[in-house]
Amino acid sequence: MTVKGELSEEKEASVVLPQKPRRRRVIRRSQINSRNSNAIPESISKNKALLSAISSSLPSDYDFEILKTIWRIEQSKAQHVALQMPEGLLIYSCIIADILRNFSKARSLSILGDVSYGACCVDDLGAEALGADLLVHYGHSCLVPLTTTVIPCLYVFVEINIDVHHAVESFCKTCEVGTRVHVMGVVQFRTSVAAIAKLLNERDRTATIPQAKPLSPGEVLGCTAPADLGGTAMPHTNPEQTEGTKHVMLFIADGRFHLEAAMIANPTLRALRYDPYSKSLTDERYETEKMKYIRHCAIKKAMDPSVKVFGIILGTLGRQGNPGILGNIRSLLRKHGKKSFVLLLSEIFPKKLDMFPNVDAWVQIACPRLSIDWGHFFNKPVLSPYELNVCLGEEEFREVYPMDFYKLGSGPWTNYHDDNRRRQIKDI
Repeated sequence: MTVKGELSEEKEASVVLPQKPRRRRVIRRSQINSRNSNAIPESISKNKALLSAISSSLPSDYDFEILKTIWRIEQSKAQHVALQMPEGLLIYSCIIADILRNFSKARSLSILGDVSYGACCVDDLGAEALGADLLVHYGHSCLVPLTTTVIPCLYVFVEINIDVHHAVESFCKTCEVGTRVHVMGVVQFRTSVAAIAKLLNERDRTATIPQAKPLSPGEVLGCTAPADLGGTAMPHTNPEQTEGTKHVMLFIADGRFHLEAAMIANPTLRALRYDPYSKSLTDERYETEKMKYIRHCAIKKAMDPSVKVFGIILGTLGRQGNPGILGNIRSLLRKHGKKSFVLLLSEIFPKKLDMFPNVDAWVQIACPRLSIDWGHFFNKPVLSPYELNVCLGEEEFREVYPMDFYKLGSGPWTNYHDDNRRRQIKDI
């Protein structure tokens, strides 16, 4: 017997449920061609002579994406290729140029030797002046929209393989089970950041990879870092009290510049830096309150009624200076009855600005860290765009100093604000 409302096993077997109609999937020819166009052909990927040249000439731990670069040269039919890289990679520039000249169809290769601090320094204008029709920028992420550069640009991050297991073991010997850790680093170690976070989770250290969009997950710039990561108040004055800290950041980098941005944006987090070259884990400090006091004093000095003339410095080192921010600053100064003029500079030095004695204060559209790190060495206030907004009463001086120059959803002093994203002057 079967219970009323139920089916017997025999009837269950005979029940056929109606099938949902299948949606037709139309694959357009253009989509197929687009997908295939990104695949590196075997004539490049399996070229034994090319692979031998790469393996014998360049360090195996550094990914210069030579195959991708050659394929991009062929796709774009570039004849003159310019290479730009930070000073730490210039040692490999001639080797890369030789490989590209021998295995691509480019007729000419040029190396841009000017200093390159970051992706904001991408020098498409200089490359165009040389006659290049493609710029390959090494070592930084794509900050300047490719739609705004005057020639096509290819960004090569140069990812570096490191000993992630040693980094994890070092952290686990320092921080106990249950510690919450935010893993970040420079763009060269973005793959390692993901691997380290995964391994830490397996070791019962809850790991997250914060992101300040549009940057890659875990990526930090000297002027832009994820914020509001929480944490326990950091006893900067007494290193011995760090035992009780349960909420930390683990930063993968061989220097402090980028780490300091993350520390400024998250002053309550304990900061540990793992240097993949020396294989050392260090406990780092930053005098956030002292920095904020110095910057607040500079802002107050620029707020004095006697300050009538502002000099606006538009950085010309690559694409550091955003014309959109320039237009907004000119409008702000006019709104508040201040006189101003624009000065183009690739490098900003105290002696250079001392040549303008009639200027009462400066605002620089180049790098916010120049004001933060070096502003107190100048005889007149040198404000960042954010600090100028505070000076003119358009913004409050924040308890947590913003490190958001290339972050989406931030104030009008930033590059990805709606008024500035196109990098065009609206009002000058």
